[in-house]
Order: sequence, then structure tokens, then C-alpha cells
Amino acid sequence: MALVLVGLLVGGYFLIPAGRWLYEDVRDKLGKAAPITPASTEATASVPKHGATLASDGLSNTYWGAPKVGDALSFEFRTPFRMVDVVVHTGVSKKAEAHRQQARPIRADLVITAADGTTKTKAITLADKPGPQTFQTGHSDVVSVQLVIRDAAGLSEGRHIALAEVEFFKRN
Repeated sequence: MALVLVGLLVGGYFLIPAGRWLYEDVRDKLGKAAPITPASTEATASVPKHGATLASDGLSNTYWGAPKVGDALSFEFRTPFRMVDVVVHTGVSKKAEAHRQQARPIRADLVITAADGTTKTKAITLADKPGPQTFQTGHSDVVSVQLVIRDAAGLSEGRHIALAEVEFFKRN
């Protein structure tokens, strides 16, 4: 009897994280998501007239211009929240004829920082097409997110990388 009890305790200890993850995942999918606006947006580098704040201004006809692969955007939030989705708009515009005027990110890393200082990195692959692209995240107590560009389509001499908008959604 004691051996069974010890086995249940040990098994429960190892299954609690999986159970918690499953519980939070179900709540994310069944709940409604609400947009959350960053308190600040900064970049490691920007081309003139295409600063970091244009990636979080709520418009997809303005954009942050990154000079090169490896550049990053950092988004800080006022209070910790449960981040359920990130929506990324690549290119100069959502209009197909203007979308490819500059290079577009096709691979990026989301570096997500929680209130306790822990970080998790999620690699994302972006389609080279206009319009929103949604990525489910499911991270709790998020206080900041850094988007690091890892690869870009159409990058050549005299062109920069255009990222129109990054939107964040929290569990409501």
C-alpha cells in the first residue's frame, strides 16, 4: 500500500507540469483573445523614416525598416499577461503590388521574457506573402518580447527588410 502511495505521489509530481500546460492550453483555445498594445517598442537598428514604433502603430501601411538580418525589435509591456497569439504582417504593405518593394522577413525568433526573468525562444517561419500571419504562443506572465530577424527574402544591395506590423493578443 505504501509503495502504491509513493508511486502515485512521484507520478503526480512529474505529471503536474503536463497537466497545467494542458489546462492552460484548453483555456487559451476556448477563451477569447484581446489585443494588447506594447508600452514601448525599440529596435537594435532602423533605416531612416522607418523606426521601430511603426511596427506597433496599429497600421499595416507603415513599417519598421531593418538594415540587415540579425536586427531585432523589442516590445515591453506595462503588466504581465498570458500571451496567446502573435500576428505578424511582413513587407511594405498588405497590397500585393507593393508588398515586395523591399525585403521581407521569412524566419524569425520570438524571445519571450516572463516576469520572473526566464526566457523562452520560439522560432517562426513566415510566408512571403502579404497579410496577417498568426502564431499561437501560450506563454504566461509575459513582460517583453523580442523579435529577431533570422532570414529575409529579397534582400540585396540598396534594399532593407520591411516589417509592417506585429500584434499581440492576451487571454481575456
